Amino acid sequence: MYIMTATPLRIGMIGLDTSHCTTFASMLNDPAHRCHVPGGTVTVAYAGGSPDFDLSWSRVPGIAAELQDRFGIRLLDTPEEVAASCDAILLTAVDGRSHRELIAAIAPYGKPVYVDKPFALQAEDALEMIRLSEQYGMPMFTCSAVRYGPPLRLVLDNEPSGGWFGADISGPMSLEPTQNGLFWYGIHTVEVLFAVMGPGCKQVSAVSTEQHEWVTGLWEDGRIGTVRGNRAGCPKFHALLHRPEGAVSVDILGQQSSEAYQQLLIDFLHMAEGGAAPVLLSLSLEIVRFLESANASRQNAGQWIPL
Repeated sequence: MYIMTATPLRIGMIGLDTSHCTTFASMLNDPAHRCHVPGGTVTVAYAGGSPDFDLSWSRVPGIAAELQDRFGIRLLDTPEEVAASCDAILLTAVDGRSHRELIAAIAPYGKPVYVDKPFALQAEDALEMIRLSEQYGMPMFTCSAVRYGPPLRLVLDNEPSGGWFGADISGPMSLEPTQNGLFWYGIHTVEVLFAVMGPGCKQVSAVSTEQHEWVTGLWEDGRIGTVRGNRAGCPKFHALLHRPEGAVSVDILGQQSSEAYQQLLIDFLHMAEGGAAPVLLSLSLEIVRFLESANASRQNAGQWIPL
């Protein structure tokens, strides 16, 4: 269980181009927030933004102004200045292409860092980020907040020994031209798939239509997990989890999406104060490789692609 230290951590934020910035700042900086997370305060930030990605650059002015006006967060000129001025870092830059360069800039400071989804858009970048984390002793984790959905955690935390032998995960899966196929929104459903199934996927097959994505993963022990991505119909995240006694249906987030972000921040602060990372980087690397293989398969008529 996370225990707040006497002196709140100074948290830096890098990349002010996602709604997660205001969500995280509200929960950390506002004691009146119903999901307030004590123990850390966002004090400094670097705006960033990608000029060729509309969902990045167009958000920066409004988010930066809100963080300054509402919470008194100081804007600094470089990621390095943020790293030098804080105790831990939320790397919230929405463009996964930028993460390798940003991690290279802040890794020498050795500050604990959470990297918002998607971690990277190719395995080569993910491997270099992990190498930098190890070289500089920089604690780091990454994940989608969807893995913290309270209804999902309730089921997984109470699963008897033996575990799940399969899982079918569905959710929205919009695409963005700069974000490498399924990485943009596929990260959410694939993250949940690995939260249920654990590591060990050996190959992936994927097919794509205008409105749907269908991805199948085959694990080394013979288990099968699937992901259905929707660009039509229900936008909610859902899981059908299989075990010998029968299947369990889970509305992953339910009505509690704020609690998912709250638990993510609790785990971040726990790691920042010396605790273990809540998600192993080896698992996050496997997730990147899964998405990379799925992208290759959907371009090749569903051919099985090894991780």
